[in-house]
Amino acid sequence: MTVTVACVSASALALPAATAAPGPHPQSHPRPHPAPAGPAAFTAAPFTANPAPAVRDRVVNAARKALAAHAGAAHKTEGDAFSVRNVVVDRDGSAAVRFDRSYKGLPAYGGDVIVHLKKDGAYLSLATGSQTTGAVSTRPRLAAARAAQLSRAAFHGRVQSVSASRLAVRMKGKEAALVWETVVSGVRPDQTPSRLHVLVDARTGKVVTTSDEVDTFAAEGTTHAGRRLAAAPGAGSSAAVAGTGRSIYSGTVSLDVTQTGSGYAMQDPVHGNGYTTNLNHATSGTGSVFTSSSGTFGNGTNSDPASAGVDAHYGAAETFDYYKNVQGRNGIFGDGRGVPSRTHYGNAYVNAFWDGSQMTYGDGQGNARPLVELDVAGHEMSHGVSGALTGWDETGETGGMNEGTSDIFGTMVEFYANNPVDTPDYTMGELININGDGRPLRYMYNPSLDGQSPNCWDSNNGSLDPHFSMGPLNHWFFLLAVGSGDHGYGNSPTCDNSTVTGIGNDKAAKIWYKALASYANSAENYHQARTDSLKAAADLYGAHCTEYNTVNAAWAAVSVTGADPVPGTGNCGGQPGSPSVTNPGNQTGVVGTAVSLQIQAGDPGGKTLTYSATGLPAGLSINSSTGRVTGTPTTAGTFSVTVRATNTDNAAGTATFTWTITGGGNPPPQGCGNLPAWSATTAYQPGDQVSYNGHKWSSQWYSTGAEPGAPGSWAVWKDLGAC
Repeated sequence: MTVTVACVSASALALPAATAAPGPHPQSHPRPHPAPAGPAAFTAAPFTANPAPAVRDRVVNAARKALAAHAGAAHKTEGDAFSVRNVVVDRDGSAAVRFDRSYKGLPAYGGDVIVHLKKDGAYLSLATGSQTTGAVSTRPRLAAARAAQLSRAAFHGRVQSVSASRLAVRMKGKEAALVWETVVSGVRPDQTPSRLHVLVDARTGKVVTTSDEVDTFAAEGTTHAGRRLAAAPGAGSSAAVAGTGRSIYSGTVSLDVTQTGSGYAMQDPVHGNGYTTNLNHATSGTGSVFTSSSGTFGNGTNSDPASAGVDAHYGAAETFDYYKNVQGRNGIFGDGRGVPSRTHYGNAYVNAFWDGSQMTYGDGQGNARPLVELDVAGHEMSHGVSGALTGWDETGETGGMNEGTSDIFGTMVEFYANNPVDTPDYTMGELININGDGRPLRYMYNPSLDGQSPNCWDSNNGSLDPHFSMGPLNHWFFLLAVGSGDHGYGNSPTCDNSTVTGIGNDKAAKIWYKALASYANSAENYHQARTDSLKAAADLYGAHCTEYNTVNAAWAAVSVTGADPVPGTGNCGGQPGSPSVTNPGNQTGVVGTAVSLQIQAGDPGGKTLTYSATGLPAGLSINSSTGRVTGTPTTAGTFSVTVRATNTDNAAGTATFTWTITGGGNPPPQGCGNLPAWSATTAYQPGDQVSYNGHKWSSQWYSTGAEPGAPGSWAVWKDLGAC
């Protein structure tokens, strides 16, 4: 699958206005860390963003037909065209196709549409990023040159170049406008490079929004296609060899590097030929790829520039592996390419950033604390993933979603790596000592500990810088994964004084990734995120099952509430990719009367199923191959039955229902012909006959226990026909 990468907003870590001199960083944590970690703690996702070409073509064609058939729901108008941004296919064949929109050849920002298909390719639903058409006059009143002047004035820093302005359509909510888009390139006062996209209303000259490809505190903006990556300087594709890296923050680690003649280069053929360079305090260019004559890089301290390179190279590989092995994404870009990483950027630059095509790390205060820690790497590169999936910018609550998502997956990379030195936790940047006092930059379990991030959502949340408005999302994720209270990472409160029991990192992260990939739109806010994550939980684990209910409870615990977006029930007790068992509903039967019930189940991968059941009434059994329950019940009562369908991967789905067996009942005391009338005190034996309602009845079986409501013995009767 081809993914346009530079159409994502980039971001750097948010920093305090001032930082103290660097101090010693802790190499261990004082609290236990009970959450499972390492690759074995994660499972492969039951969906893919890289379907086989034939599957992708079939799904896209079905989505285009659905889009044409439901033009009104998509706010489609004459002049619209739609291009595929990405495709997600679940194991059962259901799919989501995300389209970007253009209007009369102009990009229509905010016009994204997501089409959802059933497993047979039939239309299910669609969602849009705005609630309007992009039908606007394409004749500007404002000259392009004037738009460029206004865009230049919107940039704060040293301007290096201003692009030619081009027309676009901006769709937001129920409004659409023709805008000029201009890209102003330069350097911000803190040394951060900038490619600021400025949208100016083509009628009024008002600056509508801005968005920076390299962003720490950017306002709203829209992105578009970017440049291709260059190959590593002086290096081509070759076989990987194992190198050794002595890092600053992660101890001694194994590196995938390339042998070049008699030496080794920090280029990684295992992870798409990503490479790591030393900028040597420059603020432009590619830098020099780190090399070693022995295959060992760095000395574990900042005195050797290669030590920071080791951290960056290691972080890129672990992030690549997490996304590929857990979320089914072939690297950050989705096409197997590796990420270039530049270290030692600028002079005392206290930041790190993703610019849509590469990672760049500064060296911190006094060039003494490079920002190459593992969760920083995972955070920044995750902007490439979430941006490619959703097209998010950094404004309003969407910006908070963007930044919080990077904290979530940066943390998951840390848990995936399970490094014994940089042990996994739910804080961000705890080893880079960015505050100079050993404190982390952010705390997912209690975001307010940083002094600026809220734990709970309120209506003012979108006015905060996105690195603080992310607080409720970080808090939600921790509650979903770990739970409220103190679980060894720090005490996590709830905004509604509730108690939340977590479902684990892997399930929580799969739910959030699925929400991004299949549901989130370009203008996401917290309440929409709640809805989208509940839909994702229902897709993966069933509606109103433990996982679904915990997603809902965790949102309520950060003050985000709303209606139930997925009514009904789901396949509870299963796991991603597990078989689904259709609940047959509560059953009834009669002692002595044969039954036959076919259990319906299906496997998303078409695998062979084996059936079993617990709690069946005596006399009944289930065929392990066909799933049919047969037999003749021998005992009256109400039984709780659970049927299970297990596939060849040992994944299972279940359904639970009740089965009530009655004793058949004794006929009331009415006579017919010369047969004896029934008496509730009579102890009948098999073969005894009575008459009732004009028919002869024969006792087939009896119990000496009293039937509820009737004294004495009771029996099961067979109708012998008319008297």
